[in-house]
Amino acid sequence: MRRSLILLLALIIGLNAIAQKTKVAAATKATPSKQVDKQVLPGAYQIKEYLPLLKNKRVGLFANHTATIGNTHLVDTLKKLGVKFTKIFGPEHGFRGTADAGEKVDNYVDKQTGVPVISLYGKKRKPSAEDLADVDIMLFDIQDVGVRFYTFISSLQEFIESAIEHGKPLVILDRPNPNGFYVDGPVLDTAYRSFVGMQPIPVVYGMTMGEYANFLVGQGLLDRNVMASAMMQVVGNALSKDSSKKSSSPNITIIKCRNYTHKSKYILPIKPSPNLPDAGSIYWYPSTCFFEGTVLSEGRGTGKPFQIFGHPSLPKLLFSFTPVSKDGAKNPKLENKLSYGWNLSGSNEEILDKVGNRLQIKYLLEAYKLFPDKEQFFIVPKKDTVKPTEIFFNKLAGNSQLMRQIKEGASEQAIRDSWKPKLEAFKKIRKRYLMYPDFE
Repeated sequence: MRRSLILLLALIIGLNAIAQKTKVAAATKATPSKQVDKQVLPGAYQIKEYLPLLKNKRVGLFANHTATIGNTHLVDTLKKLGVKFTKIFGPEHGFRGTADAGEKVDNYVDKQTGVPVISLYGKKRKPSAEDLADVDIMLFDIQDVGVRFYTFISSLQEFIESAIEHGKPLVILDRPNPNGFYVDGPVLDTAYRSFVGMQPIPVVYGMTMGEYANFLVGQGLLDRNVMASAMMQVVGNALSKDSSKKSSSPNITIIKCRNYTHKSKYILPIKPSPNLPDAGSIYWYPSTCFFEGTVLSEGRGTGKPFQIFGHPSLPKLLFSFTPVSKDGAKNPKLENKLSYGWNLSGSNEEILDKVGNRLQIKYLLEAYKLFPDKEQFFIVPKKDTVKPTEIFFNKLAGNSQLMRQIKEGASEQAIRDSWKPKLEAFKKIRKRYLMYPDFE
């Protein structure tokens, strides 16, 4: 029954996604002037396409500080155009993007807008019926970095599920993916599902938020109860005598970026979170975030997080640094301890050349080889019996295999070869949901 439900809903929504892509593509063909503008512009800039959907509606916005049009926040721009915001929903790091990674954020009233902010990275992760009682339409706009364990795609899934559960139309303003030019890494085993990885996708999945939304819905990956609710909406609308209520799928509209392709090397105008301050950190993040699951510093508390990493017990001939407390990293790992390791910083061109078009695991393998007390390399909960699914490194990897391979001394090529079957299968599925020209 569940399989039939998934297949039927996926078919219905998949057809709708194709229709939506065609509709949006047609709308974005028009140029605002005779001069063809080649600048990559996020969906938020295409105001004429979505403003009519928001007019005379009470809007609930999921966003943070990256939701801007030029130098102005989306809220300020749309309020001047008469849009009424009744709720703002904030993700990890909060609506203003200042909280530490993993730091829980409470509800409050935003001083700059006067709009109540509901934290979806604290006591709950989905808007409730009470939260949405004064919301007519839900709006989503946030800058992602295209990495599975960056939690904004998990927030997107739960926001979509809430919209479907409560029968609210949803508009997603798409933004470019700064790591959208390749696909690589182990595909998550759903036994290791967590908020840092909810779906069977590789570490670098090569989709924008809009494309990922299409993927979630089209593949039937939403919560089972949500899929049942969506099916009831579809069936109910199909049987309705009121033609104005008939719909073939949940009401989700995606506003595309302009001039973006998966070959684009998009430089973010605003840092997406406190410890991704520049393009260098964003490019290295997919590869070096694995150090968060080890006793090594991943560079928080330095000027180059995820570009610098190391530990006091590594050879003193390596690069030296000392993590310190600072905004966005109040209590960094190895705080005030002189550490030795690697500094991978450089110009964007140099970093792109080093990263290439794949996940770089050679530094992880080398760090393990050089680490003197290998039993202490990975962070493991301190209790008598520990399940593999409880180890944070495994949550990042999406499996327990990578840790085992590292401990057994597997070569980089052998590890990559073990990813291939699931990675190739994912790549084929991914192609179905792309809204922009691919990198291959």
